[in-house]
Order: sequence, then structure tokens, then C-alpha cells
Amino acid sequence: MPMTFPLVTTAPGVTRQVLADNPDLMVVAFHFDQGAEGALHHHPHVQATYVQSGRFAFTVDGKQHEVGPGDSFVIPGNAPHGCRCLEAGMLIDSFTPRRDDFL
Repeated sequence: MPMTFPLVTTAPGVTRQVLADNPDLMVVAFHFDQGAEGALHHHPHVQATYVQSGRFAFTVDGKQHEVGPGDSFVIPGNAPHGCRCLEAGMLIDSFTPRRDDFL
């Protein structure tokens, strides 16, 4: 059955909205304004990121990558990662298992 989750501000210029969740998987949309940042962090969950729109400079485990629309990549559990938004856009992240801290 469909469920609507709230839009949550996570940092200046950044919002997230859970799109779907199950104990084994969670899908989340992150909207970024140009110049907004996702602070460097890590978590035990494996994360797959799909760039729906915009451009982002990502740091994953000490390596920098620039990504744009249609790009996707996987971030291993516990790998330090963060990003800076170069051009306003949206990321679709999937986490396994679910990020209970987002509920």
C-alpha cells in the first residue's frame, strides 16, 4: 500500500524524502540547491546512488568524482563519503538494510 513520507531538511539547501521502505531496503530522494553540501559521513549500510538531475562532486573513501544525470555508483558500508552540489539537482539513494534513523 502506498505511503507518503514527510520532506525533511537535512542541511542548508538539502532536503530528503523517503520514497519507499522495507526492513531490507530503503529508497530516498535528496534535493540539493546549487552549492549545498552533504557533509562527509559514513554508515554501515550499502548505498547505491543514482543522479536524477544536477551535477555533484562526490568524495568516496578519499577519492573525488564528478557525476551528472544518469550516473550511478555504489558506496560500500562504512566508507566515508560526502558531496557538494555543483548544479541544483536530485539524487535517488537506495540503502540496504533500511536506514531506521530516517524514519
